[in-house]
Amino acid sequence: MSKFITFEGVDGAGKSTHLAWFADALRQRGPDVVVTREPGGTPLGEQLREILLNQTMSIGTEALLMFAARLEHIEQVIKPALRAGKWVISDRFSDASFAYQGGGRGLDWDKLSQLEQWVHPDLQPDLTLFFDVPVEVARQRLRSPDNNRQSNVTLDRFEQEQAGFFERVRAGYHQRIRQNPQRYAVIDGAQPLEKVKQQLEGIIATL
Repeated sequence: MSKFITFEGVDGAGKSTHLAWFADALRQRGPDVVVTREPGGTPLGEQLREILLNQTMSIGTEALLMFAARLEHIEQVIKPALRAGKWVISDRFSDASFAYQGGGRGLDWDKLSQLEQWVHPDLQPDLTLFFDVPVEVARQRLRSPDNNRQSNVTLDRFEQEQAGFFERVRAGYHQRIRQNPQRYAVIDGAQPLEKVKQQLEGIIATL
């Protein structure tokens, strides 16, 4: 039976560090796993990603482009894979819009809820892994030369935001979790990598 799993967290929380390993561990158990990301996941989505990460725009435009990329992602990648019996792991989904555009930018959550109902009224992740770390830890990781980022790659416009922005994003994630706690597994991303891996192994064993 197919499953839709998402990875969430503020920039620097460590989710991307564990995603590939998590997918491989699932594959060893048998499922055919598709790994994708947001914004992105499709040719159009990747073009919109470049715009979203690098061009200044209004808050409303940012939210609309995020959901436009998401609609294409759902129709072209996520739903076809699920219908084929595959498991889908996405690096971010709609929780990120509520956290970043809602919490971080201050966009009305009712507007985001309307977009969510329009774009995917019948689709939610079966499980969301939320990697939670204190903002100061996440920001330190983003600026560390050991964070798997090429030395000549600059931070995108979200990663360049100030600490207050990320505090609001983190609070947005926690608000989203309180609204539907059964969908989430909260991972303490500040733990040593091996401890995080052990927690993820325990989650995999329950799937």
